[in-house]
Amino acid sequence: MAKFGGGVQDPSAEVLGAAAAAFGLLASTARLHIMWALSEGECDVTHLANRVGGALPAVSQHLSKLKLAGLVRARREGRRQIYYVDDPHVVTVVRVMVGQLAARAQEASVRRLHATGA
Repeated sequence: MAKFGGGVQDPSAEVLGAAAAAFGLLASTARLHIMWALSEGECDVTHLANRVGGALPAVSQHLSKLKLAGLVRARREGRRQIYYVDDPHVVTVVRVMVGQLAARAQEASVRRLHATGA
């Protein structure tokens, strides 16, 4: 890693590639919704599919991709797989990004209401 500016080192190409791949997975609305739901607690695929409004096979496939990338983990509970995010940093990134965008959307909505005199 090379040092620049304020003494912070740039990440290696490998780290940047891994980060880009992880963010690429989260570029899917469905996978981001799944990550948001799992950031609130563990869940099985049936409950996740109901929550995110997706078909069970599609949600299962998204979970497989997230699991392969190391963003989601699973444990067996009887016949069910329970999915969860065990990295608090991943939870933080998802919550901060989605929360910030939701706040911006809310502010824009309020500004539009004020602009129309409603």
